Amino acid sequence: MNTRKARPLLVYSSLFLLILYILPIGFSLSSYLIQGNKGKAWWESASADNTPSHSTPPDAAVIQVYAARTGRWRGTLGVHTWIAVKPSTAMQFTRIEVFGFYLRRYGSTISLNQRAHNRYWFGSTPQLLRQISGGAEVDDMIDRLYKAAEQYPYDNTYRLWPGPNSNTFVAWLARAVPELNLELPVTAVGKDYLPNASIIKRTLSQSGLQFSIAGVFGLLAGIEEGVEVNVLGFSAGIDFSPPAIKLPGIGRVGYRDVEFRQF
Repeated sequence: MNTRKARPLLVYSSLFLLILYILPIGFSLSSYLIQGNKGKAWWESASADNTPSHSTPPDAAVIQVYAARTGRWRGTLGVHTWIAVKPSTAMQFTRIEVFGFYLRRYGSTISLNQRAHNRYWFGSTPQLLRQISGGAEVDDMIDRLYKAAEQYPYDNTYRLWPGPNSNTFVAWLARAVPELNLELPVTAVGKDYLPNASIIKRTLSQSGLQFSIAGVFGLLAGIEEGVEVNVLGFSAGIDFSPPAIKLPGIGRVGYRDVEFRQF
């Protein structure tokens, strides 16, 4: 290769990594070191006041997807995600999620629990990503979510990075129920860890394609997700609907991506 031609390529690649990865991650970590954790302590885990304003009848079936910053310094880089469901016959939500410490204690990572559906996560206020409500159609989706949880291939494995972890699990559920039209935030480290050693899959929203090598390197493009580039498990990209720049550690810079749908 011509040395003169290689130098500009090296410079542009270095600038790309610096601007889209190193600076945002460095900013997030620096903010934590300077300010510390300003959120509530982990034991202050009362239900967060972010119940959706889109009210639903008491007998409606509801599915909600949440994301919240993880505990301590890890929260500067990533979020924990979960799905809360309430069948039409139920009076309260059940959270479907994965915990790493469950594997050590119970030999299984999956948890179906009745904690408050929008509870603080280690002091961080959860953000609602999706809400779907309705009747029989939503009840059917909930049944499929339960079945997908039973078929999760990594119930006996948990790795904070690059996965499989809690975000890998929610991505697995989203693929089982594409009606969620889910887009997980770029801070959901582990979402790009494709199951069963797959390299190419449809995106979670089924609106595009995703290429990933063990969740460490990859590329995805879709109508819902926009374009994302994964480098060492951290993703950056651009979203067009709604418009936003997506940066590792920081997350979305632009319009928030939340969707309410009723069947």
